[in-house]
Amino acid sequence: MCNMNSKLTSKMTWLQIVLVVAFCFLAAFFCQHNDGLYQQTIYRVDRVQNGKAIKMTDEFQNVDHYHNQQLFGTITNGKYAGQKLSIKNAYSDSHAMDHQYTKGQKLFITLHTQPKLHATVKDIKRDAPIAFLFAIAISLLFVILKLRGVTVISSILINTILFWIAVKLDHNNNGAAVIWIFSVLAVIFCFVTLLLVMGWSKKMLVTLSAVLCATAATILITLIVFGLTNERGIYYESMQYVTQLPKPLFIAEVLIGVLGAVMDEATDIVASLVTLKQERPELSRMAIFKSGRQIGKSIMGPLINVLFFIFMAETLAMTLLYLKNGNTWHYSFSMNMSLGMTSSLISGIGIVLTVILSSAFAGLWIKGDER
Repeated sequence: MCNMNSKLTSKMTWLQIVLVVAFCFLAAFFCQHNDGLYQQTIYRVDRVQNGKAIKMTDEFQNVDHYHNQQLFGTITNGKYAGQKLSIKNAYSDSHAMDHQYTKGQKLFITLHTQPKLHATVKDIKRDAPIAFLFAIAISLLFVILKLRGVTVISSILINTILFWIAVKLDHNNNGAAVIWIFSVLAVIFCFVTLLLVMGWSKKMLVTLSAVLCATAATILITLIVFGLTNERGIYYESMQYVTQLPKPLFIAEVLIGVLGAVMDEATDIVASLVTLKQERPELSRMAIFKSGRQIGKSIMGPLINVLFFIFMAETLAMTLLYLKNGNTWHYSFSMNMSLGMTSSLISGIGIVLTVILSSAFAGLWIKGDER
């Protein structure tokens, strides 16, 4: 009987793997052949003719090579579908501001009809690999979480729509109420996510209270510190191309970042304490609080480091570019990494506060029979 069960489980596992792989490739195949759904003109590269490389050296002895290539291909959609076209392209080995195109790629182009039909390349059509990655993520959620994967995907979709609405509101108000807009968004984010993932329960309410209080306290501490220090060392000019006041926008950015980290940590702590209280109902409130602190200590360090790596990794390429062009380390750090470092420090404060608040709220409100 055990052998039959193990064989059945094995078959089910292999079936799931085959279905996941098939679903991913079907999604990528569809996006690779959906040119007719786009209003933008799409160009398929059929042949590439590469020219000679030209060596370039700047005043800081940085060496790069520039290449010219002639693209021969076909327009695949729109009024000129089937039209053969030749396009010139130039790229560098560093690919800082350009791309090297190869046979088989599909490109978004801008058509010009004067003096004759010609085109310039706008960007690469990337929907096929993106769809493939989305299909993998969705499939794994369903395979691992079964029906609970639906709630996870639903929360992501709902939060994406809410975020888009918040951005539109901020845009329509020219950034006048960006902090208030994203503060309300953070509350809705937290409530919707926890409700879908945890369901309506005391555990969910405890987690929600801990997350909102920790996030609010963190932002309040941040504003107090900024006020006392007159924001020395905060280089808002590194927020390039911002067309509204940078400080409120940075606070809103930090608010959303802190919320994500705090929600992750609070969910782990409260869920663990609920399970502990169910197994040992005799535990006192102080014992639950101390247990929560111990759990928080074990996950606090890795979580802070993950946030630090994320914030720093986003700015690594630009920092290296600044250094390669003769800028000092202090200037390169200030213009690229200072805001990321500040964000990670603020998130670290929120993570520490979450350990205390989650443990305290769980000790006060969770009972042994809580489900």
